Order: sequence, then structure tokens, then C-alpha cells
Amino acid sequence: MKYSHLAHIDDLNSYQFITFRTQASTDDFISRLPSEKQDNQQFQLASDEHLDLSPKGSYLSGDILRYLVTQFKNANKIDYELTAFAIMPNHVHLLLKPIIRLPLLMQKLKGNSARDINKLLSLTGQFWAHSYYDRAIRSQKHFDVTYQYIKNNPIKLINDMECELRFYGVFE
Repeated sequence: MKYSHLAHIDDLNSYQFITFRTQASTDDFISRLPSEKQDNQQFQLASDEHLDLSPKGSYLSGDILRYLVTQFKNANKIDYELTAFAIMPNHVHLLLKPIIRLPLLMQKLKGNSARDINKLLSLTGQFWAHSYYDRAIRSQKHFDVTYQYIKNNPIKLINDMECELRFYGVFE
């Protein structure tokens, strides 16, 4: 899979919407697409829909889900100001304001959790996909729409007994 390298807006004064997924969730739906399609907003929405329905790489439940909830909340006010998250079975959405630079933040989030999750699951190798999607929040409307998107994402999992645990928001 080719990775594109679009400039990320790394502004400590901006809220960021971030999505990252398990490596195993990356399937031929994504790998068949040209890299330029993988970086636009329409692709992000289409891939989110696909990921929501795909069972591939669906490790984020049970003890792993509870671990991630704890980790995201514990890093709040240290590495970022957390506004919301949704932990889906094979990907994560975050709305936050970084306190440290975004590349370092993502390295810490993904690196530390990958090591611990691999240990919990008795896995080896890359747990999270190499890339992540980030979008700087540019207006109050954009913030509100993003927050609602994150809040409503786990509702799609109506048969998921952990649905309520999958979402966290400061306004709830």
C-alpha cells in the first residue's frame, strides 16, 4: 500500500478530528484505491462506513476497549485536551486539542497502546495501521458536526452490549 504524505495541520491551538484503525482492518477496499483518493473527506466518510460494517481487525472490545477508554482518559490534560472519542470495533475517532505536536501525540497513542494490546491479545507485529486521518476543526459548526458524528458512530452497533462504553464526550 502506498502512503500519501499530505501536510498535516499541526497547530496546538486547533481542535483536531483524528481517525486511526487496526492494521488488520486494512483490506482490499482500501488498498485498491489510488493514494490521492485516500486523503479526501469523501473517502474518509466512505471508508468509515466500510470499517463500521467490516469484521476485519475487530479487536477493540472487552478488555481492549476498557484499556483504551482508560488510556485516552488518562492522557487527557497531559498530551491533549480531550473532547470526545468513539472506539469502534476496528477503528477510533478522537476530537481533541493537542498539547504536544500531532506526530508525537500519534506516535505515543498508537505506540504505547499497540505494545500493550499486542501483549493482552498475545499478538506480535504492527497493531495499528501506519497512517491516520486528521482534520483541523475550522469553525464552531465544524466542531459541532464532528462531535455529533463521533457521538452517533457507536449507535450503529445496536447489538453491541458495550455501545455506551464506546463513546465519551465532555458535554454528556
